[in-house]
Amino acid sequence: MSATVAAMPALRKSNLVARIVWLGTVSDRGASLHSTPARELDATFAGLVGEAHGGAVRPSCSRVLALHPRATPIRNVRQITILSAEELREIARRMGIGEVAPGWLGAQMVVEGLPDFSHLPPSSRLQTLAGTTLVVDMQNRPCHLPVEVIEREAPGSGARFGAAARGRRGVCGWVEREGPLHVGDALRLFLPDQRAWRVGEARADDAVRVDAAS
Repeated sequence: MSATVAAMPALRKSNLVARIVWLGTVSDRGASLHSTPARELDATFAGLVGEAHGGAVRPSCSRVLALHPRATPIRNVRQITILSAEELREIARRMGIGEVAPGWLGAQMVVEGLPDFSHLPPSSRLQTLAGTTLVVDMQNRPCHLPVEVIEREAPGSGARFGAAARGRRGVCGWVEREGPLHVGDALRLFLPDQRAWRVGEARADDAVRVDAAS
């Protein structure tokens, strides 16, 4: 019998392919959230070249206060914000305006062609034909920072953004394999090869013990 262990891929290649329709960078987060469009960007292990959200490490923020005191150095799994063109159109419709430009939200990438994009499973991969690979960390959440930009670009609309964008704010991710990204590139979706967590099977007394230990 062969000693070679059969390959057991942990990520399943799907039939779904997205296309990059917009790229951009925020050069100075302190000056403005607004991102500047680009036709191509280089993805490195530190994130996108020229992007202020890059780096291997970032200071923790309000999103993870349940785990870390604010400004604790943690791994940066929010190097890239990726939005869906279809969801941006739906946000604009709900806000009653003609468009929500990705630059207003400080995005780095917009894709089209993947349904229910903001709810992609964590640890999914998006890979170009050249091999550049991005890992989905988790769904992004609406925040107050884009409101000022939206209000300036579409007066009277900023306050409607939070409700309209809930569940449609895209995902954050990080670079797993370096390489170029271009507007027009195809992105193949790879999904974790595991069933959904059956939270209903967790016993109530287990939850109680966790709460008592926290």
